[in-house]
Amino acid sequence: MPIKGQISANPTNGDSYEFLETARDTDGKRITLKATIQSKGQLVPKHFHVFQDETFEVISGQLTIWLDGKTRTLSSGEKITLLKNIPHNHFNNEDEPLCYIHTVTPALDFDFLIENLIGLAADGKSKDGKYGLIQELVTLKYLDSKTFLADIPIGVQKILMNTIAPIARLFGYRAIYKKYSKIEK
Repeated sequence: MPIKGQISANPTNGDSYEFLETARDTDGKRITLKATIQSKGQLVPKHFHVFQDETFEVISGQLTIWLDGKTRTLSSGEKITLLKNIPHNHFNNEDEPLCYIHTVTPALDFDFLIENLIGLAADGKSKDGKYGLIQELVTLKYLDSKTFLADIPIGVQKILMNTIAPIARLFGYRAIYKKYSKIEK
């Protein structure tokens, strides 16, 4: 379970995330992270959140935003809010480190999602920002922070997540792993 001040780091690429506010700290209103991204390229697939908005404020470096089919770059001091239900992605597309403040409202279980994505990546279960379709389907099905992939029709995702995800859980797949968050979902 993430706590304020906790730093989760991926030893394979040097990326780290400091929890400035957790869902528990804000009574579920938001989660705020300070992300320091060493790696270059997408860390997660293009996606959109059903219930949450995300705000990014660049502290240093350049943040590449893919928003609804278009790419733009934000520099130090710039800020953007990505509204729910709009396909997007965010990543470091430069050779220099990137640091930004990332706020998600409402929090739901997003802090657990971050903790688990970092854990899975650190354990070598992510390649080029993709965690594998089965893991992604389990995450889609069982998280309160409902997210869909931008490149697969929602109807197809719903059919797949409602058929494959319950079976995958029988084989040990989880949206939240006890190993990373001390709870399981």
